[in-house]
Amino acid sequence: MKFFNSQFMLGAVLAALVVPASVSAKERSLAYPTKAVRLIIPFPAGQATDIIGRLLAERLAQTWGQPVFVENRGGGNAIPGMLAGKDATPDGYTLTFGATSSTVINEALFPNLPYRMEKDFVAIAPVFTQDWLIVANRNAPYNNLTELIAAAKQAPGKLSWSVSATALNMAGELVKLSTGMDIVAVPYKGSPMAVNDLIGGHIQLGVDTIAATLPHIKDGRLKVIANLSDKRSTHLPDVATVSEQFPGTVSVGFAGLFAPKATPTAIVQKVTTDVQKIVSDTSFQQAVVDKGSVPDLRTKEQWAIFLADLTSKYSDLVKSGKVKVAD
Repeated sequence: MKFFNSQFMLGAVLAALVVPASVSAKERSLAYPTKAVRLIIPFPAGQATDIIGRLLAERLAQTWGQPVFVENRGGGNAIPGMLAGKDATPDGYTLTFGATSSTVINEALFPNLPYRMEKDFVAIAPVFTQDWLIVANRNAPYNNLTELIAAAKQAPGKLSWSVSATALNMAGELVKLSTGMDIVAVPYKGSPMAVNDLIGGHIQLGVDTIAATLPHIKDGRLKVIANLSDKRSTHLPDVATVSEQFPGTVSVGFAGLFAPKATPTAIVQKVTTDVQKIVSDTSFQQAVVDKGSVPDLRTKEQWAIFLADLTSKYSDLVKSGKVKVAD
């Protein structure tokens, strides 16, 4: 009888220890975050992704009651920044704000890319989409796509435009493929440098984001040649899209949050829920719109499907050999 009681008591003590520990681990995940969170943005300050990423970081800090520090890691086709996100401890305290260039475009362009989105990251939530534009210095001798095509065909290979990200370079190549224009792409390390050279007249044309160019379009220092989206922007309703003349020629930017693949499911779900609440908030939506972007209200699952489909589309295009993007 004493043996039975001692065995019973030992089992009860072990059960009492194990169950609370299990509950405590779950509670710790749901209590996330309990310290500062790092948000890696693999682009220079001033890029569209950086502009909206900082808005999101502010809202997340308010929601969580913990600091959310933005860390810009620009350059290298966004690969160094994405690697920093991939190699971070998968505990939710390092998130990566991935965009078109750093996700689907890099997957399509670089067969030896040192990260793979599906294998190394979990897609948490989309945040915004954004129109891309062909813009020009205000003194450039063309004002719309028709005039630009005519000028480019009169002097093949003589015109050039700035491209401040790999995705924008790809978008420009798609336009050239559709229109038959021969325009030389001049890579820049970021939108601020490209826009400064455009305003200063050091380069006449650029393919860039509406977020980076809209203030200068409004003050008249830049003019818009065409919109690369599938519909006209509410900010620039009089500017035609390329697809109005060349159906199917559409390029749109996007960005959202990613975490290392092994991040606990409970933390991923919490961040997804919190980000969706922020993006659904009217004041945040207005702030995003004011920056020339569009809040992305797709679900986590819808976004994952979109990413996979777009990666396949660009990969097929690159493999066809019809599009080549300079580093």
